[in-house]
Amino acid sequence: MSDARVLIVHTGGTIGMVPTDRGLAPAAGFEQLLRARLGERLAGLPEFDMVELEPLIDSAELKPAHWRQIAEPILQRYADYDGFVVLHGTDTLAYTASALSFMLQGLNKPVLLTGSQIPLSSARNDAEGHLLAALGLAGGGQINEVCVLFNGRLLRGNRCVKLDASAMAAFDSPNCPHLGEVGIGIRLRHDLLLPAGAPAFTSPVFDASSVAVIRLFPGIQNTFVQAVLSQPGLKGVVLQSYGVGNAPVSDRSLMEALEAGVQRGVSIINISQCVRGAVAPATYATGAALASVGVIPGADLTLEAAFAKLHWLIAQKATPAQIASAMSRALCGEQSAP
Repeated sequence: MSDARVLIVHTGGTIGMVPTDRGLAPAAGFEQLLRARLGERLAGLPEFDMVELEPLIDSAELKPAHWRQIAEPILQRYADYDGFVVLHGTDTLAYTASALSFMLQGLNKPVLLTGSQIPLSSARNDAEGHLLAALGLAGGGQINEVCVLFNGRLLRGNRCVKLDASAMAAFDSPNCPHLGEVGIGIRLRHDLLLPAGAPAFTSPVFDASSVAVIRLFPGIQNTFVQAVLSQPGLKGVVLQSYGVGNAPVSDRSLMEALEAGVQRGVSIINISQCVRGAVAPATYATGAALASVGVIPGADLTLEAAFAKLHWLIAQKATPAQIASAMSRALCGEQSAP
């Protein structure tokens, strides 16, 4: 048995679901099932305790307020454990991983998120391997950031996306190399992992109404954009544009709607709809026009990271100018250098 101690935070998700007459559903008592299924294979791994959220969350039901609930056990018991594993449903796992990375800046211990495509309760599953690998890495003392561990891939939490709805290799980080691989052995990319920091943790109150997403599409109407930008409580928007940050700028009414939103104090962050690549507003006139009305370039941020970063900044009471400054640089590895 390893001397390390790990805290598992079970939030819900497929990994701990059981069959019901309504389909798979979250169920309490996962720790007992885990110990029974893994049995002797836990020998040599860190000792662990588990806390379960009450009630457990189907990740499709996730709200920004849950991020604080998920972080609380880590914040409260940070000094008591050598590492942390968060079990989470796959649908919104990348959003939570991104949010935790901003809330838990300056980590000097691992925080690993994992889940599964098939429940641990099933005879054939991917959950067992994920749990064993996550426990081993969480107690290993070599990782100092929020990561996602899935199907043998160790990914930076705020760079990963769910790319496949049903394959075992559900997650990847298209704009960031894998931080490690778990196979016959464990190979970590120490040249890519963040160094240990001085904890600067935050647990702000998130307001679900403060951030929205607008995805451009052919024929998008200014009235649609105006309707989103006029929502009560809105302070930030992630704008998913074409290619390297382009938009139909010849539609003056659309551009005026975006500019009016900026003038009302709404921070609009421009990211690409493409899985790979970054916005480069200077490349085309259509991209430069967005910047000219105050839309903020979002580099190669994923949707999940841009959404979480914007939420976190707003919850921290950042001003539009402070948000624009923060979006121009990486706070915790979430985007590439310009």
